[in-house]
Amino acid sequence: MRHDLLSKLDIRYPIIQAPMAGVSTPALAAAVSEAGGLGSIALGTSTVQAARAAIAAVRERTGRPFNANVFTHAPAQADPAREAAWLAWLRPHFAQFGAEPPAALSEIYRSFLADEAMLELLLETRPAVVSFHFGLPPQDWIDALKGAGITLFTTATSLEEAQRIEAAGIDVIVAQGIEAGGHRGIFDPSAPDPALPTFELLEQLRDKVTLPLVAAGGIMDGRQIRTALHHGASAVQMGSAFIACPESSAPPHHRALITKGGSLQTELTAVISGRPARGIVNRLFLEVGADGHPPLPNYPIAYDAAKALHAAASSKGSQDYSVNWGGVNFAQARAMPAGELVATLAAELDKAV
Repeated sequence: MRHDLLSKLDIRYPIIQAPMAGVSTPALAAAVSEAGGLGSIALGTSTVQAARAAIAAVRERTGRPFNANVFTHAPAQADPAREAAWLAWLRPHFAQFGAEPPAALSEIYRSFLADEAMLELLLETRPAVVSFHFGLPPQDWIDALKGAGITLFTTATSLEEAQRIEAAGIDVIVAQGIEAGGHRGIFDPSAPDPALPTFELLEQLRDKVTLPLVAAGGIMDGRQIRTALHHGASAVQMGSAFIACPESSAPPHHRALITKGGSLQTELTAVISGRPARGIVNRLFLEVGADGHPPLPNYPIAYDAAKALHAAASSKGSQDYSVNWGGVNFAQARAMPAGELVATLAAELDKAV
């Protein structure tokens, strides 16, 4: 490895559990950290009060380092006409369940960029790592967090984003390949997506930036971890690999899809949340995202509509509109306790050549 990232993070193995808003839990993060990896909690969809409780819940379970992740997207701009057109597009889907779409949509959670109280919480509680997804916060916020002794990660999907991350004084780049489940960390979703596979992205970055690289996307076992290290990563970030763990909050339907596995596909779509994200294909992808749909509301306003549609369907016993984020290799997830999975991955990494 070019960087002694394990010592910097005070972890034993080059294994980082991805934050995964909606799936990760304090119990999952603590179990991963206790086993020698770096556990993560997702605060991007949390209020400050919920974030404080989540940080405390991790610390009740472990004294080891962990990562707190926030979303740094441009705050949503409401557009009532666009949102009304989107709700009209969804109306037939609601009608199948005898439901009406909501009268209006809202920004269901705040960007970190508009949440100074969340910054103050992080400065007060000082998790070992804070990670940013969707871009960079203001430079003075970066400087304040670093001044508090916090190690900072930011996701990059391209060389240009990685160079911006390095110039901002961030400590670690999470190199997210196109295989990754959940939301693309792309800074500007209106710009062309380079859509680079994880190992190609690593090769592009390894000689152009000096920061440690964490590989994210499609990595499910120790052999793939070894390959990522060969391509210049100092560690890997794994999300789908941990969804089937009992400590995750993945619902039964999501777990059943993982078990079903190989007969299912993943795709990227923006129609669920307003930003590109990879998940297991269902009617949200095939029908809501069909050609000819109207312009999407801003992220995360569009997500408000998707959640309402899923609630309407679920109330009638249908999971056709559930959101099941997952990477291309999601079917390789193993249903075992998170600590046991970290140990298994470490043993596989040891044996890999």
